[in-house]
Formats: sequence, C-alpha cells, structure tokens
Amino acid sequence: MEIGLVGKPNVGKSTFFNAATEGHAQIANYPFTTIEANRGVAFVRSRCPHLDFNVQCNPRHSPCVNGTRLIPVEVLDVAGLVPDAHKGKGLGNKFLDDLRQASALIHIVDASGSTDFEGNPLPPGSHDPLEDIKFLEDEIVYWIKGLLEKDWQRIAKQAHIQGKKLERLLAEKLAGLGIGEAQILKALKDVGDMNPMEWREEELLRFSRRIREVSKPILIAANKADMATDEQLERLKSAEGLLVVPTCAEAELALKRASGAGLIEYTPGEDHFRVLKPESLTEVQKKALKKIEDILSRFGSTGVQDAIEAAVFRLLKRIVVYPVEDEHHLTDHDGRVLPDAFLMPEGSTAKDLAYKVHTDLGEKFIRAIDAREHRVIGADHPLKDGDIIKIVAGR
Repeated sequence: MEIGLVGKPNVGKSTFFNAATEGHAQIANYPFTTIEANRGVAFVRSRCPHLDFNVQCNPRHSPCVNGTRLIPVEVLDVAGLVPDAHKGKGLGNKFLDDLRQASALIHIVDASGSTDFEGNPLPPGSHDPLEDIKFLEDEIVYWIKGLLEKDWQRIAKQAHIQGKKLERLLAEKLAGLGIGEAQILKALKDVGDMNPMEWREEELLRFSRRIREVSKPILIAANKADMATDEQLERLKSAEGLLVVPTCAEAELALKRASGAGLIEYTPGEDHFRVLKPESLTEVQKKALKKIEDILSRFGSTGVQDAIEAAVFRLLKRIVVYPVEDEHHLTDHDGRVLPDAFLMPEGSTAKDLAYKVHTDLGEKFIRAIDAREHRVIGADHPLKDGDIIKIVAGR
C-alpha cells in the first residue's frame, strides 16, 4: 500500500514526510524544493493480539511497542503541483506520473492561507485553501481524462461491436494507475446508461472525476494549523465531502528529533511528551517545546500520525489481520508468535488473505481456522479487524 503526499509547493509536504517517516527530504521555504520523489515508511497503530492471549509476540516487519502493533505503510512525497500541471506546467507530468500506484492521497494544504497557488509566501489569511483543494482535484481529474480520451472512441466501439466488457478494456488501459475493473464498473454505473460511444466531453469528465474518487481518495491535512484561526480550520472541516485532519508537521518533526536526541520521551500521535534532560535544554529549545505544548493542548496531537491512520483506516477502510500456521500457539513455521500483521480491505475473505500471504495458498485453499474462536471458516468468510487466521491449503 502506498500513500501519496500531494499539494502545491511550499506547504510543508517534505516536512510532513520527514515527520511521518523520519526521512531526510530536503526542506526549504521556496517552491520546488522537492524534484525527485522521496519514498519512506510510516506506521499505523493497532492493538496487538498478544495482549489477549498472554503471550509474547515476535513480529518480523511490524514492531510491537507496549502492546501497540506498528504496521508499515509506504509514503511517497512528490514534487509540488501548480495549476495546469496536467498540461505539463511546472513539474506536472512528473508529479502525476509518480502518483500512478498510490492507493490514497494526503493533500497537504496551508491552512493558514499564507502561500499563493504557486507556493510563494503571502501574509496569513491572504489565500483560500479551499481553492487549492479544488485545483488539485481538478488537475488529477483532467490528467485521467487526458489518458482516456485519446483512445476512448476506439475502446467504446470495440466493446460495443465485439461484445466485450467496457470495464475490462478500460482496466487494461488504466492498469498502470492501479485502477481495477471493479472501480471502473462502479464509476460507469454512476455516470448513467448513456451509450459510451455517444459520450461528450461532459460525460468523460464526469467519469474521470468518479474514477478519481473511487481509485485515489483524498484526505486533507490542514497543515500549519497552529498559524490558522479556529474559523479558518472550521471552514475547511465543514466543507462538503472533505475528510480534514489539522496538522502541525513542523512540531511533529521537532518532537521526533528531540526524542531521537534523548532530550524527551515522546510517542507519535500522543498528546504529551516528557522532558528527560531539562538541564541539557537551551533557552531556544525550552521556548520551542513550550510552543509545541501549546499546540498539543489546542489540537490533542500534531495530527501527522492521525492523518496517516485516517487515510488507511477511514479512507481506504483497512482492517488488520494476523495470519499464523499454528492456531494453538499463534506461530509460523519458525515458531515466531504473531509474526505478521496484514492490512486488508474491509470485506476481505479468508481466501483473499490466503492470496495475500502467497499465491499458492490462495490457489490451493481448502479452509481456514479462526484462532480466536477455534472454528473452521470457509473461503467466503468475511474477516474482522484483529482476526488471527490459519490457512489450510492442499499440496
């Protein structure tokens, strides 16, 4: 799973990226600091099942910290997007191409309204972040439309004359964007019953917009929230159809670095931190930490961890499932207890999990066993968050 960080230049994307992943993307107060896409790993939190079984887990790729499982998610920070990017303006073509495989997008906006469309600094309150949200969504929609319209008549005619499913032909066309047949079919139904060969630009644009909504859902990270007024934030949060999380990426990054230096004790996503070495702090550091305390008091957290988790659990509707080979000891073949934590779409079945673990398990699936309830479940059994499942497959 890949989460793309998007937005115009100079709104704090790279700061958010570094805060979420502890990466080292270049940060500066001018447009187009990011040229090449930065990749890193963030984590989402889930209660570890070892707490329910009084055992000690031995995770492979998802560490457990005090009973909280940290499940990795890939994060991509791309070049800033400016109006008419789909026409190649700025670094538009590269930006859009970098986002092809993203499952969801976190749109970093300057909630304080202190940057113009191209990322140039302005006095706070001078720019409307809702305009940024609209222009970015429109750029992605027009990009998708541009990919479709070149071959639209040919594909629509082929589906009509040869009796092929239009959604299947379009899935082949859009395979590089990570857009599946089911998503395309849903978008087609939403457009209506009009013959696709008769679609005008209006229908194609509406279809492209729906494709974006179902395949690249967007969460709004209202960054620089500490510089925004309550009225500015409320206007964003109350806008129709938006999922908005106030964030202070600069504060989160400062906390991560102070924690790494051993100056404070801090857990990402928490509403507090503890100073470990007050005598080691300079006056500048004390002043900065006091400012961050005020931010945590106002918002409950810096919002960075909340935004990543909202994208995974609310936008993409993922659940956490733990596959094991021994349902009695909750181990794999090497004896590791609860070794893996998989993020699965809501509604996934036991057979879907088998395919996720290994193609051979999916193809040779016989049954599964729910380790919590000690019962056999079938291929179509829907999984729940926190399930521990053993897959039984043929040889």
